Formats: sequence, structure tokens, C-alpha cells
Amino acid sequence: MPKAPPQSADRPDGDRIAKLLARAGIASRREIERMIADGRIAIQGKTVQSPATFLTSLSGVTVDGKPVAKPEPARLFAFHKPTGLITAERDPKGRPTIYSALQNSLPKGTPRVMPIGRLDLNTEGLLLLTNDGELKREMELPSSGIPRIYRARTFGDVTQEQLEELIDGISIDGVNYGPIDANLERSTGRNQWIEVSITEGKNREVRRVLEHLGLKVSRLIRTAYGPFELEDLPRGRVREIRKHELGKFRSQLKRGFKL
Repeated sequence: MPKAPPQSADRPDGDRIAKLLARAGIASRREIERMIADGRIAIQGKTVQSPATFLTSLSGVTVDGKPVAKPEPARLFAFHKPTGLITAERDPKGRPTIYSALQNSLPKGTPRVMPIGRLDLNTEGLLLLTNDGELKREMELPSSGIPRIYRARTFGDVTQEQLEELIDGISIDGVNYGPIDANLERSTGRNQWIEVSITEGKNREVRRVLEHLGLKVSRLIRTAYGPFELEDLPRGRVREIRKHELGKFRSQLKRGFKL
């Protein structure tokens, strides 16, 4: 059996506190770093001063004065996000968030969940949620190569040839977008449905690329994220991904994801 590589002499044992707390479903690593800066996290009553704090366990760690529970097994949920909801826990402008809808949709006893990626205010469809910060991070990394599939209703003139050119990627206003697989589904006059598959998931990527082609996007729906599909899940509702499906997917991730 191969041995794990030795720890660097300059690196403490264990993992960064943000990684452990994310694994425990407290928040994303970035959010946890903000919580540390706000003085909300402590160890044995002493406020954590730096995210570069290494621990072998979460024993004695508190968040807002409350002890951190042991991590629960990873769970994954599919949520049919309606338009008009912000993919965030709270919004400074007071707009409704996905958590407003999730209060009545998640099964009782569900641990705190975090969205995997984001859907903007006017985008609807499949939003995956997990209680496991490491799973969230793995699925969001562009290097994982997980395809996200969207259907866009657009107005304007575009050809399949123009869409096929996106497979080589495109640069818009200094932002480089990787390969995009786009296909015309059907059209009526200057209105058409376009299916778009991306793997990077940059901010508003699908809208920006289609608008760059001169199209007006009137509706955008995410229909799949990797092997997980929206299917007939009602708007605003949640279903849990079965354990064996999640286990199979995580095995795929370790080997290098391929549909």
C-alpha cells in the first residue's frame, strides 16, 4: 500500500480550519475566512486570528459561541430554483433568497446546505445543494470539467455555424471563456431555443456569450449539472439525490469526471 507523502517540515499537522469547517457544512471556505475576520470563530474560547490555523479536529471549536458538531455524511439535493431569488443566504438589498423557498421545501432535520455554484436572479432551473463544503468546492472547480447544461430562449439572428465556433472558446471584454457547446434546438422566426453546455461556470457566462452574438435572452433554464438533471421537479421544490448516485458520482470525480 503506497505511503502518504511526508508533511513539509514547515507545515503543521492537520488541515486549515476553513477546510475543516467547510467539510462540516458551516459555510464555504471564503465565507469562513470572513467569519474569522469578524471574530466569530474561537478555539477553547480564544478567538481565531488567522485562517492559516491548522487543526487535526474541530474539538473545542465554536462558531458564534456554539460548539461545532461532527461532520455528517455528505448529502446532495436538487432544487428547482424559480426566477426572482438570489443565490445567497442574505441580500443587502432585502431581496428574497433561495433560503426563503428552502425553508418549506427541505425535509425536516436537513442539515445546513450550501449552493453549488450560483444561478443569477433571473435564471431558473437546477441548483444543487450540499451540506459538505469539500464536495461543493470539488464540483465548482473548473478543473473538474463538470458540464452545466442550459436552455436559453432568445430573440435575434444566429446560425448553427456561429454557435459551433464557440467550441474553441471566446474572449469578451477581456474575459476568456473556455469551450462552449451550443446547438439550435428549434426556431420560430427570429425566436429560438438554444441548448448550451459549459464547464467553467463563470459569472453570467451563458447570457454574456449569447448577448455578444447579438441575441436577447428572455429566459434561461439550467437543466443539468453533471449527471444530475432537473427532469420534472416542480418549481420551488427539492429532492434528495440517492446515496448510491452520489457515491458513484464522487468516484467519478476522483478518477476524472466524464459523462
